[in-house]
Amino acid sequence: MSSFIQTNLEKPRAWFPNELRQDFSWIHHLSREAIIEIEQALQHAKATQKSWLEMTANDFPLQRHAKQAINQAFAVTQTGYGMCLLKGFPVERWSVEDARLAHWGIGLNVGVARTQNRASQVMNDVRDEGGSYKVKNGRGYNTNAGLDFHVDSCDVVALLCLQTAKTGGTSKVTSSMAIVDEVKRLRPDLIPVMQQPFYYSYQGTNDATQPPFYKCPILGDDPDFFSLRANRKNVTAAQVDFPEVPRLTQKQIELLDLLDELLPDDKFCYSMELDRGDMQLLNNYVVIHSRTNFEDHEAPELKRHLLRLWLSIPQGQRLPSLWKEYFGNIEAGSVRGGVRGNQITEEFLAYERRQAANLGMKLMQKV
Repeated sequence: MSSFIQTNLEKPRAWFPNELRQDFSWIHHLSREAIIEIEQALQHAKATQKSWLEMTANDFPLQRHAKQAINQAFAVTQTGYGMCLLKGFPVERWSVEDARLAHWGIGLNVGVARTQNRASQVMNDVRDEGGSYKVKNGRGYNTNAGLDFHVDSCDVVALLCLQTAKTGGTSKVTSSMAIVDEVKRLRPDLIPVMQQPFYYSYQGTNDATQPPFYKCPILGDDPDFFSLRANRKNVTAAQVDFPEVPRLTQKQIELLDLLDELLPDDKFCYSMELDRGDMQLLNNYVVIHSRTNFEDHEAPELKRHLLRLWLSIPQGQRLPSLWKEYFGNIEAGSVRGGVRGNQITEEFLAYERRQAANLGMKLMQKV
């Protein structure tokens, strides 16, 4: 069962950038003891010679200081600002493969990884691999493009920074709750529109049993738990690629235009530079994010490189009923989200079952 630290902090709330500049409670630093324990866990994991999907948290055993630091960081994402920046991972002395294993091992201790792309990969390298963003089935993580504001398909996205860009690549985060409050103030007539279904393209990441698009309201209607899901690029793609998808109404277009105006506004948007060894954790239901475009170094080993995990976690909130089509399970503390892709294996399904059982999470497994 999970041994997460229970906090008495408030539920996530609306925030503004100035608060983040004055209150650093969302920035955590690994202690020397925690770093030592993480590296000990890494050496233990390497010695097992197991594949990632065969491993459990026992194969990446975090001792007291490391366990407290990791658990507290993930717990903080479910409160207050809905995010945490955990600094100090010693990536400068790790190989890329060791960094991947460490990132995976930390994930084993806190949640269930979700598959992220057409190849059903459980970890993605966020780096420029020559991909194109605003094209059919384009994804942002393998380009150097600036990204539209969006959320990822999981409770918490965990980004570990291995290398920074020569210039650019600034991370941008905005409080979804503050944006909805502003929409209520400016255009209260658009709040019901936010709770209507919008159709999104899967961008080719669906499995063969799924249609290539799904519907999901932008704003949830759960009375106790705020949740927002937005990604205009994928809404536009569904309009362009699938004539059977209902056409956007004028008010839906007005809403998307207003969100495009508000989300990057400095009044709401906080910009942060991720340093080497930073792990950024974002609660995707209350924080919406993007990044600026970037220019890389010439040397391959110096090019911008982050590792991305999508995680379901035991503290995950209840989701709105109309989000079930996309997430699969909306119960609190359930395994949900991710994109199936076309290479789900028996080994991955066994991993899901084992992790869900070990963490006490609900799993409705699709074979």
